[in-house]
Formats: sequence, structure tokens, C-alpha cells
Amino acid sequence: MDHDLANRYTRVALSISNALTPDSTLNARMTTVADQIWEEFGNGRPVSWVGFYLLGTGEMTLGPRRNKPACSPIGLHGACGTCATSGKTLIIRDVKDLGDNYIACDPRDRSEIVLPVRNRAGQILGVLDLDSHQVGAFSELDQRALEEIIRDHLDGA
Repeated sequence: MDHDLANRYTRVALSISNALTPDSTLNARMTTVADQIWEEFGNGRPVSWVGFYLLGTGEMTLGPRRNKPACSPIGLHGACGTCATSGKTLIIRDVKDLGDNYIACDPRDRSEIVLPVRNRAGQILGVLDLDSHQVGAFSELDQRALEEIIRDHLDGA
């Protein structure tokens, strides 16, 4: 299973690399990352939604995403806001465990992984957010692979 998952992330990373050029804008990079993750993992395999939230003053606004609509703007109290303010990846095994701290854009979502995205100076620009209708859909392997994709294709762009 881990080998298959690692291979899937390798395909995503290669697709992203092939689609981007050195002068690709940050928006183009985020769009490509969201699209390629969706192509490999979307439609419930296991991802139900993938996208970016961009950090503003006291809130986050929706950036490039796939595939359904999402909430925007959102406050900094949910998983995305917590990730953005802490600068640390969050793996939420079951969103019900978050209680009132969870921002439910789709009530069917049951798990989530949220990763920080930084600029060249290391400041948080926003987050990459993946949701799933399955409890426990994301693991440390997902975290490592997604952090590598962010580091290689987004951070400092």
C-alpha cells in the first residue's frame, strides 16, 4: 500500500514538473499543483476536494482549487487557519474531533490534511488543503510527499 501511494505521489510530482516553467507565477503553480493532485487522487480516491487558502488579515480567502465550491472567506480558527498561524502541517483523522473549531464547507468531509505554503522569506502565504469523505484518509506518507511537492514547486515562488 505505501509503495503504491508513493508511486502515485511520484506521478503527481512529475506531472507538476512537466507542466511548470521557471517563470510560472505563484497562481499558475498553485493551479497546477491542485489540478495534478486532483487528477491522481480526486473523485474520492480518496480526495473529495483540494485547494489553497491564502492568508489575509484575520481571515483566509479561497485560491486555486478543485473540484466543488468551498467556503470563502474563512476565519483563522479552523484547521486551515491553525495551520497558517502555526506554520505546521495538520493531519485531521476525523474532523468531528475538532468540534466547533471545524469549518464544514462540505458536511460529508471526514478527514483533512493541511500544509503551510511560504514565500522566499519563509513567511506563510497560505495553505494547501485536502479533504476526504473517509475517516483517516491521510497519513505521514501523504504529509511527507505533499511537503516535498510544496517545497519543490511552491515555496519561495
